[in-house]
Amino acid sequence: MSNGFFKVPKAVNEPVNSYAPGTAAHKDLIATYHKMFNEQIDIPFYIGGKEYRTGKTVDIHPPHDHQHCVGQYHTADKSHIELAVEKAAEAREKWSKTSWEHRAAIFLKAAELLAGPFRYRMNAATMIAQSKNVMQAEIDAACELIDFLRFNVEFMTDIYSNQPESSPGIWNRMQYRPLEGFVYAITPFNFTAIAGNLPAAPAMMGNVVIWKPARSQVYSAHVIMELFKEAGLPDGVINMVTGNSGTITDVLLNHRDFAGVHFTGSTPVFDDFWKTIGANVKHYRSYPRIVGETGGKDFIWAHPSANAQEVATAISRGAFEYQGQKCSAASRAYLPKSLWGDIKESVIKDVNSFKMGSPGDSSNFINAVIDDRAFKKLSGYLDQAKKDNDAEIIVGGGYDDSVGYFIEPTVIVTTNPQYETMCTELFGPIITIYVYEDEQWEQVLDLVDQTGEYALTGAIFSQDRYVIETATSKLENAAGNFYINDKPTGAVVGQQPFGGARGSGTNDKAGSVWNLLRWVSNRTLKETFVPPTNYRYPFLGE
Repeated sequence: MSNGFFKVPKAVNEPVNSYAPGTAAHKDLIATYHKMFNEQIDIPFYIGGKEYRTGKTVDIHPPHDHQHCVGQYHTADKSHIELAVEKAAEAREKWSKTSWEHRAAIFLKAAELLAGPFRYRMNAATMIAQSKNVMQAEIDAACELIDFLRFNVEFMTDIYSNQPESSPGIWNRMQYRPLEGFVYAITPFNFTAIAGNLPAAPAMMGNVVIWKPARSQVYSAHVIMELFKEAGLPDGVINMVTGNSGTITDVLLNHRDFAGVHFTGSTPVFDDFWKTIGANVKHYRSYPRIVGETGGKDFIWAHPSANAQEVATAISRGAFEYQGQKCSAASRAYLPKSLWGDIKESVIKDVNSFKMGSPGDSSNFINAVIDDRAFKKLSGYLDQAKKDNDAEIIVGGGYDDSVGYFIEPTVIVTTNPQYETMCTELFGPIITIYVYEDEQWEQVLDLVDQTGEYALTGAIFSQDRYVIETATSKLENAAGNFYINDKPTGAVVGQQPFGGARGSGTNDKAGSVWNLLRWVSNRTLKETFVPPTNYRYPFLGE
């Protein structure tokens, strides 16, 4: 299949609203937030385009106000998951044969709807249930998801237009078929854009999907389903099911028509998926595609030639935006002794200036961590750091869950480069810093590379180009997204394809042609116009 004579609109990154106080956008978004915060929503799950309400519900509590309930969502049982597989198979009959331009049109329309009438609802749902401030919600739930939809359409047409050469008398074609079966999409709480992209990317390529969103992201997931329906996505192409993760996974990974998994979540869970798939491989119709982005222990390394203020700002933003709950958040830093005093002063000043509270007040830079489990885990690490002789909390360290799950942005300084919070993924607003002697900068690069199991994102700071080249080489395998003189967060679709290797996933780069290629099964077609009628070749003679 090729893209024929059609050209899709050129993909461009969606402009980011500043939401500066006093602007109409700020007023409208905050008004939408408070309206939705004070409503009661009843969220179904979706199978074959039908809404299901079982009466078995889970309440939705904003992390920053956990005594308040904004509604509930209904949960599925085993019979519903089996029904989802059945309805997906029915939908596949037409969807897999739908021409690419009509699939593209649906998702391009979804992007335009999200850029317009759905924007504030999507952002507000993300602010309420995932505790993101106005800017973090805007760059995620609106802009990044819009970018995923637009750019993936462009990448899809690039794939289809990639065709083999043909010799005289022969016409060779490459057909990019959807996978034979269904794709299981499992999405995290921390990015609404990821929650939308993981089911949408395989669907765009002609696949049918069963999607399980994170329990703390169901509110914005519901808005995503409404968005896709409004855009004209046929019933059963994406089926959103909520409920017990173990039950859903058990049914889907043991089904003969399981064709692939699109996953973002923890490394241990992904490891278990891989084991189960491996054990079941003889049972499947085809070898499943396994695509996953998992954990990270992302770093900042600075050379003595670096600008101290630039490093400090990278720490303040990279470690603490969205409470450090980004896959890419800076969680460990290696800083030269000669710059440490200036960096320390600036970071402490920044952290002490942060306001913390509800996203409904847009002057708050810091909001709540996602739930009580995250709160207990993070507060436990803070308590331990206060006791340990080889660690010192230089700013932050407090926590309070009386109203919401609030963890103060915290900087720990350690004399031990293998201290637990230098190695363990925390997923919260805590960064641990190791200060090294200036002349040891190159040895410390080896330390950065060898610490921990992950390789998702990392940043280096230096004004010396030779040092930058050395660090880039030494840290070649330490991060799938590598930043030079910038924080390790904020990848933009179409500019910095995202993903890492080692314990951080399969590095299939969400929002890129490489990811979309995982959701097709190629078929080569060779057509000979005048076939031979005699088996003899010239070397055989008369």
